[in-house]
Amino acid sequence: LTMFSKSYQLLPQRDSSGLPRTPGLFVDRDGFTRSSYHKGLSFDNMPNVSNDDFTDTSQGWLSWICNLIVTFLVYICTFLTFPISGWFVLKTVPNYQRIVVFRLGRVCPPKGPGIVLVLPFIDQWQRVDLRTRAFNIPPCQVSTQDGGVLAVGADIQFRIWNPVMSVISVQDLNASTRMTAQNALTHSLSKKTVREIQTERVKLGEYLGMDINEMTRHWGLEVDRVELTLGSLVKAPDDGPCGSLIMPPSVPGLEGLTGPIQQLAMHFLGNSGSLQHKQEDCLTFMDELSSAPQTAVATPVSVEELLDEVKLLLSETLVRQVGACFQFNISSEDGRHHSYYVDLSQGSGAAGAGSLCTEPDVTLSMSDSDLLAMFRGELRPFAAYTSSRLKIQGDIKTAMKLEELIKLLKK
Repeated sequence: LTMFSKSYQLLPQRDSSGLPRTPGLFVDRDGFTRSSYHKGLSFDNMPNVSNDDFTDTSQGWLSWICNLIVTFLVYICTFLTFPISGWFVLKTVPNYQRIVVFRLGRVCPPKGPGIVLVLPFIDQWQRVDLRTRAFNIPPCQVSTQDGGVLAVGADIQFRIWNPVMSVISVQDLNASTRMTAQNALTHSLSKKTVREIQTERVKLGEYLGMDINEMTRHWGLEVDRVELTLGSLVKAPDDGPCGSLIMPPSVPGLEGLTGPIQQLAMHFLGNSGSLQHKQEDCLTFMDELSSAPQTAVATPVSVEELLDEVKLLLSETLVRQVGACFQFNISSEDGRHHSYYVDLSQGSGAAGAGSLCTEPDVTLSMSDSDLLAMFRGELRPFAAYTSSRLKIQGDIKTAMKLEELIKLLKK
């Protein structure tokens, strides 16, 4: 017992509470430095693979000389036994895969695509698929903020952007991602009401993707898309169904159906003439994806016209809702670049051409056509961001607050 107590030492624990955190989706790789890692993890002493720096400073000179000698001898043996050894050391890697090699236990840069040389005896390697994967979270019961219980699931798509980090950071990537996504789903939706989940499920799916990326970015993984799937209402909210979720009135023959299915059945019965009851006092919340088309209105055809419309919508109420200033770096088709700003941080707000006198909270870079499409509602900010048509510097959640201004423009 004394011998074991002397040889066993606790691992050093590091406090990560004071470290800066970057909320939202994965930012550009240049800004993702080693200082943003979660301290105390098993790969703290690994090379800085996020910046493609595989220099191992923890290796002593004696270990380095031994590794060099062993590697040199294996190269000679492989060369002398070629082409027989070629059947074992040459691997074909397609474009959608990479090979992560551990040479004498130390990680090397990823190899591929094409023909890759893997040395025998001293190399351990693993294939990593970079294609987009998808999985679904089965509907689980979520307790909402207003006391209701709603069955909610999700369809999630993700991909690996750093194969080395995906191997050295987590043992079972699929299981860990699924568990993290399910925990984030129940935690984030428990802060919402039933009505908010029903009417804003697209936006909640976007925010959920940001939360999952915040937890999985140091695994070399990025979530591309999250779509919530709503099930039945297990328990009505405490303040009654009319306070959070409006249910259709009781109809003979439809009592056993759940709320959304009953409402859909009533819709078809009403169109066929079988349902004659008037529903003037019933209020229905429409989903973001199923909203009725609105009447066509005059839309701006240039950034300057859009800026004039934004100036008309500025108010103290909008400033209280957003509370941030935005800088737009816009590029046109002829190659020219322009700068615009929308300041919603103080007073009644301001907008104009040029740059802000102060440091903006968020800087957005995109083309003029994409900017017009985004403010017309034809292009969602989250979709533009994930497709690399929109580049954001700053807090992603703050950038998504622009949707408040976009809603006013659509009205």
